[in-house]
Amino acid sequence: MTPRRTAAVALLATAVAGCSSGTAPEKKLPPVNPRAASLAEGFGTMDRLVEAARKEGALTLVGVPRDWVNYGAVIDRFSGEYGVRVTVVEPGASSQREIDVSKAAPAGQAPDVFDLGMDVAIANAQRFAPYKVTAWQDIPDTVKDLKGHWYAGYGGYMSIGYDPRKVPAPKTFADLLRPGYAVALPGDPLRTAAAFNGVMAASLQGGRPEAKRGLEFFGKLKQGGGFRLPSQANTLVDWDYVNAAKAAETAGDDKPAWKVVIPSGAVLASYYVQAINKRAPHPAAARLWQEFLYTDEVQNLFLKGFARPARMEALEMKGKLDRQAAARLPLVPGAPVLLTVPQADEAKTFLKENWARTMK
Repeated sequence: MTPRRTAAVALLATAVAGCSSGTAPEKKLPPVNPRAASLAEGFGTMDRLVEAARKEGALTLVGVPRDWVNYGAVIDRFSGEYGVRVTVVEPGASSQREIDVSKAAPAGQAPDVFDLGMDVAIANAQRFAPYKVTAWQDIPDTVKDLKGHWYAGYGGYMSIGYDPRKVPAPKTFADLLRPGYAVALPGDPLRTAAAFNGVMAASLQGGRPEAKRGLEFFGKLKQGGGFRLPSQANTLVDWDYVNAAKAAETAGDDKPAWKVVIPSGAVLASYYVQAINKRAPHPAAARLWQEFLYTDEVQNLFLKGFARPARMEALEMKGKLDRQAAARLPLVPGAPVLLTVPQADEAKTFLKENWARTMK
């Protein structure tokens, strides 16, 4: 080796040794921006988000009862883990009422986040701050706004709950027209989302909804004396997480008082979606809450509350799904149908014009 090449090799070795002996410079993190549209953009790390949320110290929710899909456990876990005080205003508020509460709230007292039906979320998307949680890719595109204004947290399927001591197990909605079934909806379909979706599930034919068919079905029940108030019914058309929770109360009895089935040919799905209020008084806590809701742990907490988490398929693929909790849900006999906004709007208009006259 020539003297020149020997010197060059020595110089290179010295440079490499110098680099390896020192500490690589840390990547400079951006300034904290609690109103950013992602964790990476606003905080850089989860630790910085947690720090910012703890400084705010509080989070305000609206429309989430503690006994709804295990929200009590979710709230307690969040407060205990992060030391952020959670206040729930109007726990029983409907989705539209949540929006109304936010509109009327003085500055600094508005809800930080919303838990809404998808139709209400779509209609009010301009009120939400876009934010894509870290688990964004696990949420199906069909149940999220691609700009991040809202995204599904959990959902379920319209189901038939029934008292097996009084009636045989139904397989389809048509079975409910047989003698012995006393069928109820969970409210007025003109005012209650679950009741409206019960009518629309009964209307499905070949995967297509038509409000007229749903109205005709419940009209036949009414004429035959089979349509009742919930307090007088042995059968309830409602979301599977409601009927499954009721069934779990007597599951260990010799003669269980309630069972649940998703009817064949009428698999109607719906999701509740999450959104951050643009006016959120605690923007960092709101973003931490959203990140928390989409962790494996909390998605499985929803599952324990009989709701189907938005990340359910991803959790199953990764081996993170609580299989014991999933096994308590009724089987889904076919491909689910999600109502589009135009379909829902058309159906609501039709029922508003015809439901009362048909069912009187």
